[in-house]
Amino acid sequence: MSDSPTQTVSVSNKTAVVIGGTSGIGRAIALAFADDGADVVATSRDERAVAEAAEELRSRGAETVEVTCDVREMDSVENLYERVSSELGEVDVLVNSAGSVAKAPVTEMDAEDWERDIDTNLTGVFRACQVFGREMDEGSIVNISSMSAGQAREQRPAYCAAKSGVNGLTRAAAADLGPEVRVNAIEPGFVETPLAGDAFAQGTDLREQIDDRTPLERVAQPTEIAGAAVYLASDAASFTTGETLKIDGGYDDSSL
Repeated sequence: MSDSPTQTVSVSNKTAVVIGGTSGIGRAIALAFADDGADVVATSRDERAVAEAAEELRSRGAETVEVTCDVREMDSVENLYERVSSELGEVDVLVNSAGSVAKAPVTEMDAEDWERDIDTNLTGVFRACQVFGREMDEGSIVNISSMSAGQAREQRPAYCAAKSGVNGLTRAAAADLGPEVRVNAIEPGFVETPLAGDAFAQGTDLREQIDDRTPLERVAQPTEIAGAAVYLASDAASFTTGETLKIDGGYDDSSL
């Protein structure tokens, strides 16, 4: 019996939807998909950001659809799928990268902040997996989790809880949607994004601590997370599902 042909790491000719794709890690993933030959819809709640992302995607040769999406609203997620499928056809790849981070100790966190973080970071992923998973004949879902899912992070109770939930949801969804649809997650470490603000700026105490505990002695750029998304969305990952891929530069959290 001969070996099957080796699959290449490519999303060329696929149609991808990146929720949270107008900034940060999501934007880097959307652009990487477009550069690799995919048609890409980068969406978020911000109409202007969606238009700007669409313009850049078109400049890179991708077909796209300009449509906003708020993952906290099921109707909005359903509208997203309907618009994309009607204008671009079957969706092959879904990336869930919408995020929010409320900062407060567990004893002081406002209930509205807790609910917003859980709804955006976890329940929103569920809504998208449900809507798109029902309709996708085959393909790949990539959920953007965080290494905070397995860490004790001060003043991040909702974020840590939500990202832990994303990992569990990823495994459960992989079991429910297989064999047609693969579901995996990426756990980025410290990444310079608009959501992080100046927290990881060079020269700060936090940045020095991160560099000291990271073998690569730096934080990541969003483009360094995008490559993993391309792999998981490609046919090269055809036997990978229910997995969480950590990309943290080897960060040592053993003392946490």
